[in-house]
Amino acid sequence: MKRHAILESLKQQKPFDLLIIGAGATGCGIAVDAASRGLRVALIERNDIAEGTSCRSTKLVHGGVRYLEAAVKKLDRAQYHLVKEALHERGLFLQNAPHLANPVALVTPLYKWHEVPYVYAGLRMYDLLAGDMGLGKSYVVGRDEALRKFPMLKAEGLKAGVVYYDGQFNDARMAVTLAMTAQKYGAVVATRVEAMSLEKVAGKIYGARVRDRMSGEEFVITASGVINAAGPFVDQVRAMDDAGSPPVLKASSGIHIVLSKRFVPPDTGLLIPKTEDGRVLFVLPWQGHALIGTTENSSPIVEHPVPTEDEIEYVLRHINKYFDLSVKRSDVMSVWSGLRPLVQFDKSANTAQQVREHLIMISPSGLLTMAGGKWTSYRKMAEEAVDRAVSAFHLKTAGACQTKHLRLVGGENYVAEGAAALAKKFGLDEDVAYHLHRSYGDRAPEVAELAKDGLNARLHPNHPYIEAEAVYSARFEFAESASDFVTRRIPLALVDNAAAKLALPRVVALMAQEHGWDDVRCRKETEAGLNRLETAI
Repeated sequence: MKRHAILESLKQQKPFDLLIIGAGATGCGIAVDAASRGLRVALIERNDIAEGTSCRSTKLVHGGVRYLEAAVKKLDRAQYHLVKEALHERGLFLQNAPHLANPVALVTPLYKWHEVPYVYAGLRMYDLLAGDMGLGKSYVVGRDEALRKFPMLKAEGLKAGVVYYDGQFNDARMAVTLAMTAQKYGAVVATRVEAMSLEKVAGKIYGARVRDRMSGEEFVITASGVINAAGPFVDQVRAMDDAGSPPVLKASSGIHIVLSKRFVPPDTGLLIPKTEDGRVLFVLPWQGHALIGTTENSSPIVEHPVPTEDEIEYVLRHINKYFDLSVKRSDVMSVWSGLRPLVQFDKSANTAQQVREHLIMISPSGLLTMAGGKWTSYRKMAEEAVDRAVSAFHLKTAGACQTKHLRLVGGENYVAEGAAALAKKFGLDEDVAYHLHRSYGDRAPEVAELAKDGLNARLHPNHPYIEAEAVYSARFEFAESASDFVTRRIPLALVDNAAAKLALPRVVALMAQEHGWDDVRCRKETEAGLNRLETAI
């Protein structure tokens, strides 16, 4: 659907059942749940889909090893059940988005003998809590086997390792896929549409006044219920409802750096369970590179947090403690920072101690807010939010929640080994076919068909991303700017900042043809894209 048609659909006089503000993991998940139950849904986002927190995660679908340790040490039943629920949701996540998510093995290196039984027991409990949704059984490996699995490890003093399994995924594409799935079930999805105020009659909310950030036009979207799913910015939306409402979130920032593939094995990651100040650090194979993060620092809530050199140095310092390879600042190919929206259940706790649990609130005027949470639990959070909305707003659905076993767009007819057939049918290079298969799932042939029409050139010689993808994203995946494409529809900016800068002019030219940009708009897109790549992705 073209953008002008989407905007006209938002202006229709018949109220929507639900207006959802925020198209990150939470908002997109709620839109899928509500639309698949037969509700009439509008989903708006003031920037791009997942442009905030949801595209800047550690790319793990996990139960939370750290929370399990805290649950056992403190005999905390709430954290224990949180981990158990998240591990169940992890299994559903991998089933419903098989093209975007996969298991990954992680090695925990141990340099003291007494740590071996302690860590192994904790990770075996992690496996047991997953039950039938487990991804693999944890096991102990000796020093030599640990080094074979992760050759970059510092060998001196290494005693053993414990291998365990978690899930891994492409977060930005997952959010776009959720938005497309919601659209498939009838939701109206619009980016660059910002909620300016909440509309009320007799003290009750009946919609929101919004502004199209591309044209400046303002109009009102009416709905039986409004859901605030604005991630780190939920308190800003709550303030539209009640300027005196106290904040419920405390944000922390997480930095990630990306190195070349020589710093990580292709199928095994590394968990550093405790840094000098008690944080957890991951080294992961992701998109053919090494992804390393994250730190937990208290942070102000801003749209595009900028990584600091101190944070980068912190990560490099700890990696060098565990690596035989020397890792230098010049090895960093990309770096980004994201916010974690943490509900302040215990306002005295620091951000590393906060449980990433979610909270549903309904204000006296009827604003339903979903605060906190994490990617792994997005589906369960959405189910709870829609259940609450149906009750609070007296909505009639076609049935109960459908999402436990709802394959997302691209996953319905996905075949795990389908990349080879794709390469053969369309004459694609092996790495290009694999990338398309794992990014678009059973819709990869649609992209490959575009490539046949003269759009099969790589956007950069060192990466598998091709020109057809820019066109496809502009037509079907809500991409309205060059930055949307190079950062979130493909992960080029996330894995290789310099390559993204080189590819940007061609991306602008391709998207200009789809969106009808003139020379002035093309120059602005190029300048804006380069500026974003220079500051905060």
